[in-house]
Amino acid sequence: MSVVATELELDVVLAAPERLADGVVRLTLRDPDGAAMPAWEPGAHVDLALGPDLVRQYSLCGDPADRSVLQVAVLREPAGRGGSAHVHGLTGGERLRVRGPRNHFKLVPSPRYLFVAGGIGITPIVPMLAAAEAAGAEWRLLYGGRTRASMAFAAELRERYGDRVELVPQDERGLLDLDAALAAEPGAAVYCCGPEPLLAAVEQRCAPDLLHVERFTALPDTGPRGAFEVELAQSGRTLEVPADRSILEVLEESGVPVLSSCQEGTCGTCETGVLAGVPDHRDSVLTGPEREAGDVMMICVSRCAGARLVLDL
Repeated sequence: MSVVATELELDVVLAAPERLADGVVRLTLRDPDGAAMPAWEPGAHVDLALGPDLVRQYSLCGDPADRSVLQVAVLREPAGRGGSAHVHGLTGGERLRVRGPRNHFKLVPSPRYLFVAGGIGITPIVPMLAAAEAAGAEWRLLYGGRTRASMAFAAELRERYGDRVELVPQDERGLLDLDAALAAEPGAAVYCCGPEPLLAAVEQRCAPDLLHVERFTALPDTGPRGAFEVELAQSGRTLEVPADRSILEVLEESGVPVLSSCQEGTCGTCETGVLAGVPDHRDSVLTGPEREAGDVMMICVSRCAGARLVLDL
């Protein structure tokens, strides 16, 4: 069995949810027996199993040094698919299941950072600020939201870090001035999380080798869809992936044990090693250099740029 088919899962108990801002609650999760929670680093997220066929990914926003709890913050999205509505109906005491943590948004060492957050995209940024501060790096946060009341952690961050935190409520100040922020921080490592229009705007303005983003939603899949073969190196099996099926779907139908969650290329759960062949990357997780290396792929959405892939399965 490949390593992607095994991952830490644990049952947790939920403390009473805490309101952080308009439409945002913080969930604090503990081991029922008081055991230490898994270690994690800034940028990590977990899968939270809210019920049968209801699994959602949430960024960890607490203190990595506090192994007694895991914390996530969840925005109520009226037009969502039901996950946030379920979370906002929790009252505390519920038993939930957590898978992870995993991290595709790691904080790389740098003498200077520019953090850009939009709305609930502040959640993975919060522990990054503490880590940058502890490392003695120079940093600045540009944080936008619909209204000041809707911006989770805003008052706390401003009180803790002062003028290095710039709050931009849209109803008071309009949109973030990305051009000015990027011009003021040349050469800084840029970390951005938030809605797709914000991410796209930052990507247009920032050098790819400096930029790190995390997406909540999948990128549009407009690439060609042809059939190809997948060889499973550990078993020697070869499977045909037709144009209208994903690698993940074919593997699951063939009884191959692999993990998956979002099934749209945003969570990284189904990351699989590639031993031969050229992946056609269609995920929202891997960086440019990781795509060029071609040694891993997200099998829920990505395909083959040729006729055959050999996977470490």
